[in-house]
Amino acid sequence: MRSLGVCLLGAVVALAGCSEETNPRVVTRLNTDAALVGELPSNPLQGKVITSWIDRKDATMSTMFGNDVAWKYARSNSDSKYPAGAVMSVVTWGQQEDPRWFGGSIPQRPKAVEFVTVTGPGVTAYQRYEGSPLKKVASVEGVDPNDRASYLLAQRAAVMP
Repeated sequence: MRSLGVCLLGAVVALAGCSEETNPRVVTRLNTDAALVGELPSNPLQGKVITSWIDRKDATMSTMFGNDVAWKYARSNSDSKYPAGAVMSVVTWGQQEDPRWFGGSIPQRPKAVEFVTVTGPGVTAYQRYEGSPLKKVASVEGVDPNDRASYLLAQRAAVMP
């Protein structure tokens, strides 16, 4: 009889801790501010991550994505001589404090989206999109990639397990 009382008391205490109130600190929400909206030729977020970096001076964060050709090449080669068919895209977001993680940062609105496409041996096409919604602001194609395309092609793949 005594153990039945202890069990009932334990059940009452356990149920008292369960309430239907939602803790506002843990409400999950999507970061819709970071969405890519505009006239992009493809969705970079559907590619595979090659690398990422943070620019503390400009308070931005960037992620480089690649299609299968670019990703496989980046994972197994350290040079920037990507084969034809490789497509890399870099999304650069502003940063904002993460309201759920002290000291952390999450993406804010996109500042730019860049595409580098290797169309043939040494031939690249570079496109840059800016604004809200994103619109094309630069497009260069040729044998010698512009400085920005060269910089992006030179990025090494991040070491991943």
